[in-house]
Amino acid sequence: MKDKPGIYQMAIIGVMTAIICILGPLSIPIGLVPVSLTNLAILFALYVLGMKKGTLSCILYLLIGLIGLPVFSGFSSGPGKLLGPTGGYLIGFIFMALISGFFIDKYINKWYLCFIGMILGTLVLYTFGTAWLAYQANMSAKAALIAGVLPFIPGDIAKIAVVAVFGPKIRNRLIWGK
Repeated sequence: MKDKPGIYQMAIIGVMTAIICILGPLSIPIGLVPVSLTNLAILFALYVLGMKKGTLSCILYLLIGLIGLPVFSGFSSGPGKLLGPTGGYLIGFIFMALISGFFIDKYINKWYLCFIGMILGTLVLYTFGTAWLAYQANMSAKAALIAGVLPFIPGDIAKIAVVAVFGPKIRNRLIWGK
C-alpha cells in the first residue's frame, strides 16, 4: 500500500476499523475476561494495512468504544470499560498491533516469522491485561493469569494460525488484486 494518504487508503482503514467494531462485541463470557474476536480482527487489519495503518485502525476502534458506541466485548463501551478490570487487554491491543504489525511488515513472505510475531504481540497483550486485571480486581498475579490468560491460549493460537494462513491471501486480494 502506498504511503501517501488517499481515498482508497482512508476507505480501507475505515473498513478494517468497522470490521474490528463488528467483531469486537461478539464475545462469550467465561468469567472476568470474555472470549472475543477482537484480536482476530486486529490481526487481519495488520495484514491488510500494515503496522502503522493497522495500529491506527486499532486505536480508532478504541476511541469509538471510548466515546460510547458499544463496540467492546458484550456490546459495552465507555471510559468505565477502558478503566475496568479488562481495560488492560483493550489498551494491550495497541502494543499487540505494533509488535505483530512490525513482524508482518518485515517478514510478509515468511509465514512462520509472522506467526512468531503475532505470538509475541499476544504475549505483550497478555502481560498488559494480566497486570491491569490483577490491579483492578485486587487479585494476585497468579489468579489474574489463571483468569485472564490460560483459558484463552488455545483459542488465540487458533486465531493466529487462521490469520497466518488467510491474512496474506486477503492482503493480496485487497492490495494487489491477485
